[in-house]
Amino acid sequence: MFNNVKLGIAPIGWTNDDMPQLGGELTFEQMISEAALAGFQGTEVGGKFPSDPAVLSRSLDLRGLKIASQWFSAFLCSRSYEENEREFLKQLDFLEAVGASRINVCELTRNLFAEECSMFGENKPAADDEEWEKLCSGLNRLGKIAAGRGFRLCFHHHMGTIVQTFEETKRLLDNTDPEAVFLCFDTGHFTFSGEDAVKAAKVFGPRIGHVHLKDIRPDRMDQAYREGYKFRKAVIEGCFTVPGDGCVDFPGIFQALKEAHYEGWFIVEAEQDPSIANPFEYALKARDYLRKTASI
Repeated sequence: MFNNVKLGIAPIGWTNDDMPQLGGELTFEQMISEAALAGFQGTEVGGKFPSDPAVLSRSLDLRGLKIASQWFSAFLCSRSYEENEREFLKQLDFLEAVGASRINVCELTRNLFAEECSMFGENKPAADDEEWEKLCSGLNRLGKIAAGRGFRLCFHHHMGTIVQTFEETKRLLDNTDPEAVFLCFDTGHFTFSGEDAVKAAKVFGPRIGHVHLKDIRPDRMDQAYREGYKFRKAVIEGCFTVPGDGCVDFPGIFQALKEAHYEGWFIVEAEQDPSIANPFEYALKARDYLRKTASI
């Protein structure tokens, strides 16, 4: 169904960098070994991964895996551009050394990831016009640096941030350079935000440079809205899961991405409690579903 697409899985199903109690006992070696055994071709960089590119590359090479990308925390709205650029360049150096070609940027000014309040309603962060200007101009500058080194900067829309909804994502893409700034399209975050993920895939298709495949359990999502979950509670309570285990219309999304001639990585990224959702079992479940649904 797809040409020039590779399939990976993120380490967050094994260990959660933001909540060390989730999978704290699981090792980097277990994660990459089980990812390879389940039939994936690569992964994204996690907190337990070796910081030495040579050590990381050797461990991955032994298992036939590649690094697809890595998360980058941006604060373009609240810190100087120069500070953001310094950290961005360090991360590009690392990713270049391990052979990646994508960097996933998320703007974390006033994010609710670690907050104890609900992530819904009036608590949801928003940016003013001045902050939007800083964000978009900063992304253009970082994106041009990335492009000059053979990378695509892929912006990650995300629950609990200033760029979460369809309209916010559209505003960001409409006001950034299409040659410098791409989208890290996340099926789960659009769905959790109440958006039509298939529509988003169709509208944003030409700008999509990286894809996170995450499913949503609809009963858990409904409960999250009713009870006003904070973001981390949504993870712990099992709102997120692997493709094929929830309500996301993956056949529709894959058709839209095929029509957009998408090339690059599909990354299964489903943050769960590994003591409840065995990561290897769910990796196998996702791999089987994607083989049957997308012929990958």
